[in-house]
Amino acid sequence: MIHVILLLVCAVIIYLACELFVNAVEWLGARLAVGAIAVGSILAAAGTALPESVVTLVAVLFGSDEAGSDIGVGAALGGPLVVGTIAYAVTGAMLLLRHRANPAAKRDDMAGVDLQRMGRDQVWFIAIFVFKIALGLVAFAIKPWLGLLFLAAYGVYFWQEMRQDGDAASHEDLEPLRLQRKRERPATWAIVVQTLATLAVIFVASQVFVSQLEWAGPAMGLPPMVVALLLSPIATELPEVLNAIIWVRQGKTALALANISGAMMIQATVPSGIGLLGTPWEFDTGATLAGLATLASVVYLTILFHRRAVTAGRLVVAGGFYAAFAVGLAVTL
Repeated sequence: MIHVILLLVCAVIIYLACELFVNAVEWLGARLAVGAIAVGSILAAAGTALPESVVTLVAVLFGSDEAGSDIGVGAALGGPLVVGTIAYAVTGAMLLLRHRANPAAKRDDMAGVDLQRMGRDQVWFIAIFVFKIALGLVAFAIKPWLGLLFLAAYGVYFWQEMRQDGDAASHEDLEPLRLQRKRERPATWAIVVQTLATLAVIFVASQVFVSQLEWAGPAMGLPPMVVALLLSPIATELPEVLNAIIWVRQGKTALALANISGAMMIQATVPSGIGLLGTPWEFDTGATLAGLATLASVVYLTILFHRRAVTAGRLVVAGGFYAAFAVGLAVTL
């Protein structure tokens, strides 16, 4: 019973911390004068992707040879799977709820969303992810060193996103910083403190959430790889999902989608680089299924973005790829 209570408490804490994090990171983007979309794709994504990267790093450095390798590889694959399916589906579901509350809001669903840029990000993700999957199916001596290429790939993405032309994030329409509610323009130190403090809370709560799910795995007779692929990513990617809920609720769909896209790029590179450097990076059936489900979902989304055919209902469909993976995993156990 205590495990269930901790799961619920951690979920509430992560949601509340995400509310404060979103508030702070928008002010941080305005203060740094970065592009409005980069606030979601870089600043928010880098913070919320931290738990998954740490799970991979801890598993590689401190896990046993077999379990550490399974959890490290599973975390590196499970993150993109959840973000590329459930996060988009939740965004679509939130948009549908907005339509029920305000039918006129349907016209503004994609307001400010750069569909061409989103489509391009998906193509880059596919290219990197296919290479990542291919490496898990072969073995050769220098494979671990290729992890450095994945870390470099994220560096290139970071540089490109930060230099993208476009209007810088503005403070005009932002809610007051929660740490300084009475100030029209908060102090820089307050923005930094609120950002770092909320990240720390999200990180700790996510780790506790993961530990409770790791208890649930053995209790249900599930092997480490299944826990890493099916359960742990739900916890470590919870901040991205909650950020999407918060931003869509605020009518900022562009930031919600940018956060998801940026998180996917981090998940495709940083945890993978760590995993390649510290594990044999060999995929079993479950890992291969996770990779295929992720690719299928992202190819579907890429087609939507390139055809400018993105709707709330079509985003919800992305969740079906995660359900298909879960069924396939259950069948192969």
